[in-house]
Amino acid sequence: MTVIVLTTCPPGLRGFLTRWLLEISAGVFIGNPSARVRDILWNEVQQYAGQGRALLAHTTNNEQGFTFRTHDHAWHPVDHEGLTLIRRPNTQTPPASATPKPGWSNAAKRRRFGKG
Repeated sequence: MTVIVLTTCPPGLRGFLTRWLLEISAGVFIGNPSARVRDILWNEVQQYAGQGRALLAHTTNNEQGFTFRTHDHAWHPVDHEGLTLIRRPNTQTPPASATPKPGWSNAAKRRRFGKG
């Protein structure tokens, strides 16, 4: 089983993928092509994705039973002791000021600033 997910990619790329895979939702393609065809499709996706993002997931013979690849994605696959995990970027921004305003309760200070 192969799944390709496209986000903000050109319509021509979606049309190309419908030759080989079934589009079950907007930008989500599934099918069961051979490994050779899957790799050719992924190369085409990488070449023609433009400013879009793409994700490929397919079955394989490993502990998880699947693997995946990403293209121009903020989340990256990372091998951790034989398991493939996703590393997400840290989007949490630090508070504007490092000290709380006067009058805040202790619970609010801990919740906002993480201090005990």
